[in-house]
Amino acid sequence: MTYSPPWYLFNKHLETIYPALFRKVNNGSNASERLPTKDKDFIDLDFYNVRSKKTVILSHGLEGNSKKPYMIGMINIFLNAGFNCVAWNFRGCSGNLNRHPYSYHSGATQDLEYIIEKTKYKFPLSKIYLIGFSLGGNLTLKYLGENSSNPRIEKAIAVSVPLDLHQSCLEISKKSNWIYTRKFLKTLKRKISEKALLFPGEINVSGIKEITNLMEFDDRYTAPLHGFKNAMDYYTQCSSINFLEKISVPTLIINARNDPFLSQECYPENINTGFIKYDYPPFGGHLGFKMSGYKNKYYHEIKSLEFLSK
Repeated sequence: MTYSPPWYLFNKHLETIYPALFRKVNNGSNASERLPTKDKDFIDLDFYNVRSKKTVILSHGLEGNSKKPYMIGMINIFLNAGFNCVAWNFRGCSGNLNRHPYSYHSGATQDLEYIIEKTKYKFPLSKIYLIGFSLGGNLTLKYLGENSSNPRIEKAIAVSVPLDLHQSCLEISKKSNWIYTRKFLKTLKRKISEKALLFPGEINVSGIKEITNLMEFDDRYTAPLHGFKNAMDYYTQCSSINFLEKISVPTLIINARNDPFLSQECYPENINTGFIKYDYPPFGGHLGFKMSGYKNKYYHEIKSLEFLSK
């Protein structure tokens, strides 16, 4: 399938921003649940049950949630194709702060493992597929690499995934990408400031206004709160590019060449091609992929359905 964006989305930023702001998708019938975790926290998620023997688990991106247009768009196309869907919210992303100083990060695969266990319990006869977007894509690929000796997943897809977290962090911190950095830092700073009120002895927000990029935030908050030495230690341990060779289930990675979030390291060609298929269209932006000539069809959704349906 040849892909090209509409004429009015003539650069990577418009391709990225337009679907996020203006895409209209209807949320199908779902049952929202709050699952208690072993560490006395909780995870909120949405189950879409069409009584199928095929179930897709969807993981959103940084500061996203289960109701984002890119999530609902993918859910709708799979519901219409006869798949159950499970859309989960990372800790603190459902609109409610979680109960610990820590929350979520790019490598927190224990929470994805928990969601997979609960999905298998809810749909015991169902085959399980994974789809991850951006940060959720990195999480998905890392999980697959960590569990290569005991594959429990039929197939997986990662879309707009920052395979190299450090280099992608440097990329998104460029001046030309200021709008994205400001957006992410706004919600990240707000959440950590709210957490500081609950855990004043563990979180110090003095000087937080001076943080101007994501690496600074990760170095001061994300890394230490989740047991890493610093941001570089976090990026090194959690970058999914370091786990690709161990993946042992059919996997599709879709990264647009003009994605403003991704560095050149995020476009490998020859790592584990026995299981991984790479799709790098020249256009699409970050989680964009709106198709020319169609009102509400998106390239990555069509390709994902084709890949999981084979």
